[in-house]
Amino acid sequence: MDMVVVGQQRMLQLHELQEIHNEAYESSRIYKEKTKVFHDKHILRQSFVEGQKVLMYHSGLKLFPGKLKSRWIGLFNVTKVFPLGAVEVVSPSTGKSFKVNSQRSKPYYESMEKEQDVVIHLIDLVYVDE
Repeated sequence: MDMVVVGQQRMLQLHELQEIHNEAYESSRIYKEKTKVFHDKHILRQSFVEGQKVLMYHSGLKLFPGKLKSRWIGLFNVTKVFPLGAVEVVSPSTGKSFKVNSQRSKPYYESMEKEQDVVIHLIDLVYVDE
């Protein structure tokens, strides 16, 4: 008799442990969903068009990159845009073409105003004491 009661208590404990496990799993799943929604909300989707100029993120490992050194390199022209976020770019200096993820690139904005040469003539002023 005593073994039957102990067996039932053990089964009850195992069921309670399984319920705790399921609750923890569900809580973890809800947390992951909320974190993903928050993360995705702050991602800026960029759309590129053919012929657009872009800069590429240089993620090479550097031991001492320097505080003010920019990690954006080159000036590349977009030759083809793929549907799932990949972009084919070509380097105008080398002519090499390669495919990259669009998250590693950002648009290059040229200045809208054309710089004009300004000539300033400096005249020496002579002061004469009278």
